[in-house]
Amino acid sequence: MRFVASAGWLRIGLMWLGLVVASFAADAREVRVGVYDNAPKLMLEADGTITGILGDLLREIAQEEDWRLVPVPCEWSRCLDLLSRGELDLLPDVAYSDARAARMDFHRVPALYSWSQVYQRPGQRIDSMLDLEGRSLAVLEGSIQQGYLMDLLDNFGVRVSWLPVQTLQEGFDRVISGEADAVVANHRFGDQRALEMGLRVTPIMFQPVQLFYTVPRGRNADLLARIDAHLTHWKDTPGSTYFDILRSWGFEHTETRIPEHLWWGLAGLLAALGLALLFSLFLRLQVNERTRQLRASEERLSTILNSVEACIYIKDTELRYQYANRKVCELFGASPERIIGRRDADFFDAETAARLEQNDRLVLERGERFAEEEHNRTRDGRHVNTFLTVKLPLRRADGHIYALCGISTDISEQKKILEEVHQLAFFDPLTGLPNRRLLIDQLRHALANCDRTGHEGALLFIDLDNFKNLNDTLGHDMGDLLLQQIAERLREHVRENDSLARLGGDEFVVMLEGLQPEGGEAVHQVRHVGEKLLGVLSEPFSLDRVVYRITASIGVAMFSDSDDTVEELLKRADLAMYEAKSAGRNGLRFFNPSMQAAVSARAALEADLREALQTEQFFLELQPQVDAAGTAVGAEALLRWRHPERGLVSPGEFIPVAEATGMILPLGDWVLRQACAQLAAWSRDPAMVGLVLSINVSVRQFRHPDFVSRVLDVLEDSGADPRRLEMELTESQLVDNVEEMIGIMMRLRARGVRFSLDDFGTGYSSLSYLKRLPLNQLKIDQSFVRDLLVDSNDEAIVRTVVALGESLDLRVIAEGVEREAQRDKLLALGCRYFQGYLYGRPGPAGALSRCVAREA
Repeated sequence: MRFVASAGWLRIGLMWLGLVVASFAADAREVRVGVYDNAPKLMLEADGTITGILGDLLREIAQEEDWRLVPVPCEWSRCLDLLSRGELDLLPDVAYSDARAARMDFHRVPALYSWSQVYQRPGQRIDSMLDLEGRSLAVLEGSIQQGYLMDLLDNFGVRVSWLPVQTLQEGFDRVISGEADAVVANHRFGDQRALEMGLRVTPIMFQPVQLFYTVPRGRNADLLARIDAHLTHWKDTPGSTYFDILRSWGFEHTETRIPEHLWWGLAGLLAALGLALLFSLFLRLQVNERTRQLRASEERLSTILNSVEACIYIKDTELRYQYANRKVCELFGASPERIIGRRDADFFDAETAARLEQNDRLVLERGERFAEEEHNRTRDGRHVNTFLTVKLPLRRADGHIYALCGISTDISEQKKILEEVHQLAFFDPLTGLPNRRLLIDQLRHALANCDRTGHEGALLFIDLDNFKNLNDTLGHDMGDLLLQQIAERLREHVRENDSLARLGGDEFVVMLEGLQPEGGEAVHQVRHVGEKLLGVLSEPFSLDRVVYRITASIGVAMFSDSDDTVEELLKRADLAMYEAKSAGRNGLRFFNPSMQAAVSARAALEADLREALQTEQFFLELQPQVDAAGTAVGAEALLRWRHPERGLVSPGEFIPVAEATGMILPLGDWVLRQACAQLAAWSRDPAMVGLVLSINVSVRQFRHPDFVSRVLDVLEDSGADPRRLEMELTESQLVDNVEEMIGIMMRLRARGVRFSLDDFGTGYSSLSYLKRLPLNQLKIDQSFVRDLLVDSNDEAIVRTVVALGESLDLRVIAEGVEREAQRDKLLALGCRYFQGYLYGRPGPAGALSRCVAREA
């Protein structure tokens, strides 16, 4: 019986264990990632976050795939060992080789490109492979660079003292301490460390590689498949996460030119090669007894030249090939026997062959060294990769030139990488236009040129009107398509010597140069260009069978008004653009000093407003609202600001700034709390308990996601009666998204909160939504009351509003009542509630309480 009971408990335990395992299986997938220090490609921060270029890419993929990355810090050789034993799921930053492919699996799309470089201590002279003779060289143990460089130097017969290290940083430290003369590293890590540690970059670079993420052989194929999918998508998408991460790690454009010290290195190598050939020829002619040794030397030299990843060849004075190494044979697709004795015309098209002959003649006839980038074409029209070619004359002992030697290195991949980096650094990936960085550089040159020539220039800042509406209604894909079409249209209508750029979003800039020195004529030219561009942009666009129209606003800053700084010029053009936008769509405005003064005053007011919120410089004044008998039925709470230096600041001055900056949210919250506290105080006074207190609510405040819950929380905390709180809205708040506004109002109305429509008749009055709004009151705007006695139109409007209120069972109150004649006229028209100076000016709550007490 004990055994049966134990078995039962065992089954229950196993069932619970299965549930626990299932629950863990539903969680995010755990991926153990080997991390070794190889900045900027792969690093581990102090908090355990994997970073670096490959680390950031992996984290982005993990976030989208719901992987939980578990970093496993290890040195390089240890990381490889852990991966082969299956203790790692994934290892980033691994260069592909056939040997490694037998032990681990790679994905298809390369994550990054790199090559290897040699770095030396200052004060040494290592300009070529031959200069490594007798040197101590630090290299990462077990790396591809070690095996590749060992074979290469063995072929050259160069003896090196190898110093294996566990990390790249250790290698650089060994060089600094004097234990090693040089260190081998990938260029991404090495260039950064060399700059930081004061080491010199040698001209020795080799072995371009592709870098991947790897997994143990035969395992985790799904990880590689997802990595491939993301890399393929990102690389095909301009402005994707992939390019953002590359840009964030600061890959900048560098000129494609070979440093001077590399020329010396190549010259030294060629000189050594020439001497070896001359020595070989001399031995063959003069010393028959050393024929076998000479043949061995020739075979060794051929091995060296065939192992070099460059085309090496010799031509005689008739420009016939006398020697061609393995790379030349691969380039021409022919054996050495079919190349020797033939000329370039047999392999290249006529134009290329003529150019090569002209360059060869400079070497043979003038004895000049020749170097350039070559872009050649074969006889069948096929493009050949870009080569960096160096040609040197070969001389006999008497100085007579008998041949030339050429070395051509394929730099196509390096140029492609540099072009991609340059494109990312200086051009907008969506439109292909120069970006802000390149524009600023162009502006600096343009300002300097205007100072030198005396000609005028201008900057046109173009911003699309209501571009956000397109993204919200048709989607961001349509928005991107429109931006591309706008960029193309602007290209077609900008002069060749002018500059066009995209700053970002929907902002474009056109820079005009070479304008007339006379200010009036220059302004006329700029206005003509600006108006032409406005007209061009206002023409319809075709967006995937959807016809779309858009307008733009243009701000102009002249170079002569910029104080010779790029930042000031951009700032002024931006200010002028906002002036054009505020004046109406499809407008053009030139910058003037009054704009700057207005912006400065606005900035000062914004700073004072933030200070006022922190130091409680605001207070409320209450203006009574009365019925036909003059008895107070409520009050409107009016916000006031007493500045410590300026005194009272008009609400018309600071409320728009609060709206634009978002400070209206904490300011409106403060008003709500003060009003509810006042209602709570009135509830304890029998004379005041029946009064309604109105507050104004802004559209930003009303549409905040937490608005309803915040109002209800304040009402509950204060103990105020919701039926005595009235919120005043303006008609302009109800224009956009009426359904959302009605929903918010209904939720508050269900708790007793009242609503009043302020300034009725001045906005976008519509009976279609007015009848659906849960309103309690309509307010006749004071603009209709002011001229009520003299303007029959105002009288007709008031009569209509009163009749509308009666038909919708809404109370109608007139504001701005200052004279008895106005009140009498309003009474005659049916209005029974009033607010204005006739019944009391805005004042403290105590004054209102005393007034009500007197009435009682």
